[in-house]
Amino acid sequence: MRKRASTRRFAVLALVLALVSACSQRTASGGGAVEKPSIRVAVFATVDLATFWLAQEGGYFKAEGLDVQADTAASGQESLSRLTDGKDDLALSTYTLFFLAKNNGSDVKLVSDATSASPRSNELVTVPNSAVKTVNDLNGKRIAISSKNAASDVLTRSVMRDHGVEFDKVQWVPMPLPEMGVALAQGRVDAAYQPEPFLTQAAKTAGAFPVIDAASGSTQAFPLTGFGATGKWVQDHPKTMLAFQRAMLNATRAAVDRGRIEPLVVRNAHVDQDIASLMVMPAFGSTLDARRIQRVPDLLQQLGVIQTKLDASSMITPQAGTG
Repeated sequence: MRKRASTRRFAVLALVLALVSACSQRTASGGGAVEKPSIRVAVFATVDLATFWLAQEGGYFKAEGLDVQADTAASGQESLSRLTDGKDDLALSTYTLFFLAKNNGSDVKLVSDATSASPRSNELVTVPNSAVKTVNDLNGKRIAISSKNAASDVLTRSVMRDHGVEFDKVQWVPMPLPEMGVALAQGRVDAAYQPEPFLTQAAKTAGAFPVIDAASGSTQAFPLTGFGATGKWVQDHPKTMLAFQRAMLNATRAAVDRGRIEPLVVRNAHVDQDIASLMVMPAFGSTLDARRIQRVPDLLQQLGVIQTKLDASSMITPQAGTG
């Protein structure tokens, strides 16, 4: 009996040593301790943050030695401004805004992917009493977008162009996404770009229905949002950056279970449970692919938003888990 007990103790000790060794190897593979364990990430209220919330609440950041605090901004433009002003370490924003910042001289880098448009998750919608019935009715109409040259504007113009519809005479009406359903119902705009969950909310409260899927044609599976940092921050914090990427990669893998995502959307994005259960989720991602992201600056150039070609690969940082 004494011999068997000793054997069991030896087995337990061996298991503990193996776990410690595995942890040590993982730390070594990440290059040691991170330079900055506590970081701030500028974000804005959007379901695109679902994997970020999962990384926070599911312990994926903590497992990488990170304490990540969210700094909530009013928009993607404000979150990007917090980054470039040095107030935060990283920022979630739309890719169109990252490339516009780069085009205007800002030294921004792309650290991690967040979302791409999935079918029927971003649509141009109208209401029954609107003069707009099809995509061909949009020219000269009042279209609500979140802001000029944002994803809402760029994707709307792209699908109009794909269908041969002129957009030079469109009256673009910038407004917060949550207000668009009411503006449609009151007749203040003829159509509106709506991503989820506002898309499902507008259908429920204003009877909104799709004119066309904004993520179709040239913008099918279009890259929408990602996390960025300044070039200097990336240079000074390479281990911290890789730890953030690993946490987001693991959270994104776990996000295939919708049951883990919906409660986070309800709690953090303040979406009603019935809306969360019906809405179409965006396509979540983490690892950046230069060929896919290149679609964003190419479209901006095609639409005349920027005049010179921007190279996406020059903005993408080394990616954890890509060898």
